Amino acid sequence: MPIAKLPQKICSRSFGEDELAIVRSIIADSREEQSSRSEIARRVCAALDWRNVRGGLKEMGARVALLRLHRQGLITLPEPRARNWTGKSVQLNDAPVPEPPPSDFVAPLSALGSIRLRAVTNRDDSRLWNGLIDHYHYRAYSPLSGAQIRYLIESDLGLVGAIGFGAAACTLQARDRWIGWDRDQREREREKIVNNRRFLILPWIRVKNLASHILAKASRRIPLDFQARYGYAPVLLETFVEQDRFDGGCYRAANWIPVGTTSGRGRNDLTTKRERKQHGAPLPIKQIWLYPLRQDARRVLCGQPALTGGVA
Repeated sequence: MPIAKLPQKICSRSFGEDELAIVRSIIADSREEQSSRSEIARRVCAALDWRNVRGGLKEMGARVALLRLHRQGLITLPEPRARNWTGKSVQLNDAPVPEPPPSDFVAPLSALGSIRLRAVTNRDDSRLWNGLIDHYHYRAYSPLSGAQIRYLIESDLGLVGAIGFGAAACTLQARDRWIGWDRDQREREREKIVNNRRFLILPWIRVKNLASHILAKASRRIPLDFQARYGYAPVLLETFVEQDRFDGGCYRAANWIPVGTTSGRGRNDLTTKRERKQHGAPLPIKQIWLYPLRQDARRVLCGQPALTGGVA
C-alpha cells in the first residue's frame, strides 16, 4: 500500500514533515514506557500546541488524527489497549440493542409523553449508543471527531433513538459563504460550529413531528452541555443530508437553514475535474443545513464582538 500524502492541517494547525518528525519521536519514546495511545495523543497535543478555544488540549481530535495517520502508513501506533480506538469494536459486538417489535409504533407525538435527551457519560450508555447507530443507522457507526456530545433519546414509553454531535467540517464553500468567512477566520473560529453527525429514530417508531421536536430540544441543550464539558458554547450547528435519500423535512420543520450542497468529493478525494465530469462525484451529494444558536452567530464567527442579547 503506497504511503499517503501528508495532510496540510491537523486540529486546525499547519502540519508538515517537521510536525510528523515530532509525532514519530514521541511514539518512539513511548515504546520504552509502554505508553497508551491516549497518552501519546496528549503528548502530541502539548508538543504541537493543538488546543481548543479554552486553551485545553484537543485530545479527541488528536486521537482521530493520529489514527488516520497510522492507517495511511505515515506513523505506527502501539496496539490499542481498548478497542474503542478503532471504530468497529467489542463495544459494538455485544451492545444490548433492542430488537424490532412485532409491529410499528404509530401514534401522535403526545402518546410518547415527555421526550428527554440523556447525555452519554458512562461505558454502558456508550456501548448502547454505538450499537444503536451501528445496527439501525444507514451509515453505521464510526467514531465522532473533535469535541463531541452524544445523547440517547428517551420517552415515557422507553428508548426512542440516538443523536450525536462532533467537530464541524474543515471546509464547506456554501457554509463559509453564508457565514462570510475568509480562510483565516475559518481556521480561527471553526470550533464554534458543531456538526450533527448522526441522528437516529428507531425504525419502528412512526411518530409525526418527532424528529423536529428532538432537533429543537438538542439545539437548546448543546450550548449548555458544551459549556459545561468543554468550557465554551458553540454558536452554529451544521449537518449534511443525502439528497438522494432524504429531503431534509425534519430540519426544515425545526427551522434549520438550507445553504447549498457539498461537492461530493470528501476530505481525501484525489480525483481530477475531468474524472468527476466523466464518472460523477465519488461521494453522494449532500444538502448543507445550518442552525444558528445565536442571532449574531455570523458576527461571532467572523471574530466580531457579540451583540447584547444575541442568543437565539
